[in-house]
Amino acid sequence: MATAHDHHSHEEHSGENLIEAARTALIAAGEQWTGMREAVFTELAKHERPASAYDIADNLSASRGKRVAPNSVYRILDLFVSNNLALRVESANAYLANTHPGCAHDCIFLVCDECGDTAHIDDDEVSRTVRSLASARDFQTRRPVLEIRGLCRACT
Repeated sequence: MATAHDHHSHEEHSGENLIEAARTALIAAGEQWTGMREAVFTELAKHERPASAYDIADNLSASRGKRVAPNSVYRILDLFVSNNLALRVESANAYLANTHPGCAHDCIFLVCDECGDTAHIDDDEVSRTVRSLASARDFQTRRPVLEIRGLCRACT
């Protein structure tokens, strides 16, 4: 039986294509794609490193010429995470745009302690192992997040 966590091919999106893929995925999930949600996602997608809700709110406030509340951004980011449009780096309380929003993967991050660079990797075998370990202990997983901290190639 195939599951969302089995190996499959997926398309990496960028630029306008990524924003359109996110819009399509959110609407398909039964949610609205509002102007503010688009603005938050567009800003998030500009960041190569994890961005906080405060970073996004500050940048949107500057570009719009009026204050955008971080609490509003947090709510939108939480909606994006729950609908697989964004990934949350727990240890940094920061977010990355999911470059393949139509695909559900567990989050596996390599986080550089020096520069903050964060790589998201998909590994269905690791995901199955983690979920199996949890299941063997009668623990129902929702969305595993693994963060491996260390130094990236540029910082070693």
